[in-house]
Amino acid sequence: MAKPLSLIMLIVPSIFMVMLMQCSSCPAYQKQSLLQFKSSLLTTLFNSSYSPSDILILHLESWNSTSDCCKWDRVVCGLRSRDITALHLDFLFLMPLQDPIEVNARILDPVFRIRSLTLLDISDNSIQGGISGKGLANLTKLVDLNMAGNSFNGSIPAELFSLKFLQLLDLSRNSLEGGLRIEVGKLEDLRTLNLDENFLEGNIPVQIGNLTKLQQLSIRQNKFSGGIPDSILNLKRLEVIDLRNNQLVLQIPSEIGTLSYISTLALSKNSFTGAIPRSIFNLSKLETLRLDDNKLSGEIPTWLFEMWRIKNLGLGGNNMNWNNNARIVPKFRLSQLFLRSCKIAGEIPEWISTQKNINLLELSDNQLTGRFPIWLAEMEVESILLSDNMLNGSIPSHLFQSLSLSFLDLSRNNFSGKLPENIGDANQILFLMLSGNHFSGPIPKSIAKMRRLFLLDLSRNRFSGNTFPVFDPDDILTYVDLSSNELSGEIPVSFCKETKILALQENKFSGNLPRNLTHMNQLEQLYLHDNNITGKFPKFLSQISTLQVLTLRNNSLHGSLPSNSFSNKSCLRILDLSNNNLVGSIPSELGNLNGMTEVHFTPSLLTVFSTSSIELNDLFVNWKTENHLIVNWKKVIQDLSGHSFDIYSLLDLSKNKLSGDIPASLGNLKELKQLNISNNRIAGNIPQSFGDLESIETLDLSNNIISGVIPESFGKLTQLSVLDVSNNKLCGIIPRGRQMDTMNVLSYFANNSGLCGMQIGVTCSRDEPTPETREQDDTSGLDTWFLWAGIWIGFPLGFILSVFVIFVSGYFYLPPTPKYYSIQYRHRV
Repeated sequence: MAKPLSLIMLIVPSIFMVMLMQCSSCPAYQKQSLLQFKSSLLTTLFNSSYSPSDILILHLESWNSTSDCCKWDRVVCGLRSRDITALHLDFLFLMPLQDPIEVNARILDPVFRIRSLTLLDISDNSIQGGISGKGLANLTKLVDLNMAGNSFNGSIPAELFSLKFLQLLDLSRNSLEGGLRIEVGKLEDLRTLNLDENFLEGNIPVQIGNLTKLQQLSIRQNKFSGGIPDSILNLKRLEVIDLRNNQLVLQIPSEIGTLSYISTLALSKNSFTGAIPRSIFNLSKLETLRLDDNKLSGEIPTWLFEMWRIKNLGLGGNNMNWNNNARIVPKFRLSQLFLRSCKIAGEIPEWISTQKNINLLELSDNQLTGRFPIWLAEMEVESILLSDNMLNGSIPSHLFQSLSLSFLDLSRNNFSGKLPENIGDANQILFLMLSGNHFSGPIPKSIAKMRRLFLLDLSRNRFSGNTFPVFDPDDILTYVDLSSNELSGEIPVSFCKETKILALQENKFSGNLPRNLTHMNQLEQLYLHDNNITGKFPKFLSQISTLQVLTLRNNSLHGSLPSNSFSNKSCLRILDLSNNNLVGSIPSELGNLNGMTEVHFTPSLLTVFSTSSIELNDLFVNWKTENHLIVNWKKVIQDLSGHSFDIYSLLDLSKNKLSGDIPASLGNLKELKQLNISNNRIAGNIPQSFGDLESIETLDLSNNIISGVIPESFGKLTQLSVLDVSNNKLCGIIPRGRQMDTMNVLSYFANNSGLCGMQIGVTCSRDEPTPETREQDDTSGLDTWFLWAGIWIGFPLGFILSVFVIFVSGYFYLPPTPKYYSIQYRHRV
């Protein structure tokens, strides 16, 4: 009896332990749902054009069938039920910047089956498509929903506004267009939404007012339009409203001040009109007020300076005026102040000196005069943005003793003198932008001590000298612009491996192109035009496989272009070698440049930094917009905005001494928008393959010795707007069709051997060969000779035979009978 009892005592605890383990594990269906989600995600990523080694999956290693899903990374379970309550699925993978992978929204279907969720964060995962209303309808317990930083599009599903426990909703950084989407078969479930006749418009849905427990609402950076619905005033618990970067219009609701818990009201970068509502003064908890970049009007109200809780204030970029006569005694202690384009005149307002905690000061594009204030130089400000004013004098050296200064933009002012020698002591600087001033002297070597420097722009000044800072190759300096100065000597190459843009144009650099340029193996844009560079075009430039833009025009390069300098793996899409002394033929390998033959996605060149003081991407975009490349575009000298370089593809070899035929391989450059080989010694015919340049807008072949006809294939070109073939030896009919029918600038066809056509108002003779029949006419000359010989021999012979027949007929003539005569007579009468 003792033996069975002991056996029972062993079995019962084991059973109890098994039951306890089952109770402490997550439900099997939830586990399977997450494993299915992971499998779908991996399938999507690894079926892309990248190899598995190019993609880094973040924190999903613990997800496997043998372990408890409550112990998985990114998963949170309830303490009692062990149901999954929270999924932190943000930023699931890393991949190369080129050609980003887009994940279909259907991948979320397994996740939406987990009805116990109270928190779902799927932000920053490149998910595209519509938000599933059916999926959201399952998540009735949801409190926190974060879908930011994806590619969701279309309207918001109506089911979202039935989530009665929702407190945080973040749909920012997507492509949502507002309105309300109702899925078929769901109308019966949506009676509580109180739909009105305007629910399908592209506005913020009025049903937002149903989410009465909502505390944070962010729909920043989408495509919402219309005004702010009055129903938003129902959200009495709302603390954060972030509607920035949309297309919202009309006035800010006048009763916005009734939302007494608001601490953040961010409405910048829309098109709101009218004055700032006076009721905002009632928001006693308001800390952040961002109204910049709208169409607000009137004067900046002085009562704003009495709101003592405000820390972040943005009012710039509107139609509001600053009352320069108002004596400001602010009660707040600001961290950030945005007053761009507020028509502030005179010296920098002295009341700013009372803001001891300020870390960002934005006063650009005003009418500020005077010198850089000493009190500002002595404040520990993290970001100072004073561009586009009329400030003058030198920069106080004390400014660079700051331990906090990260962003300094003094571009386009009237500052002068030398840069302080201690500039390198400000070793926290990321952005240093001093372009468009009158600074002179050498560039201080101490700048190389700025180990965190990411962008250096000293362009359009009067810097001189032939010695330059020597940067550590492993630093992060990515963008360097020293253009339009008086710098001399050999081309400096003492920059970092990470340098992507190097602009040295419009200086006095001389000598050969240095081989050390290849050490910058991430280089994407290299500008060296308008210098005194000599020597031959180097072969080693092909070793920089990342190079997209290369400009060397207006230098003194000589010799021929080596064929092995242009690899078919090259990313070059802008190549300008015009106005040099190059000789020889055009290499056929130019027709294999990959960057000009295929469409390539060019990602933003921005490296993301973590900073609480400024939206770095906005600052970088502004810098790219201000930096231009001057080119001969469509026969006119124009600026190509640096923000849009990725849409251009040009090849300019004009004003050299190139000779030989035009390579037919250039017809492979299907993405080329401009081809200019004018003012050379090019001979031969225009290749038929030029009809394959489907993106070409400007084609300039003028001032050469090209002969033959204009190929009929030009009639296929749909983008062509400028065709210049003047001063050559062309003949024949100008082709018709599509854009060719619009080529009617007479000077573009002048001084050729014998062009004709409706475009220039010259009628072609009947014997004029057409481009498509010239070859046929040449091969049928013998047949034509026989035809004309037959005519000249046959005509006289036929005439003689006809006379002979008439003569014979008269000899055997019989006179008619009298009856015949009488009939004939009556007939005539």
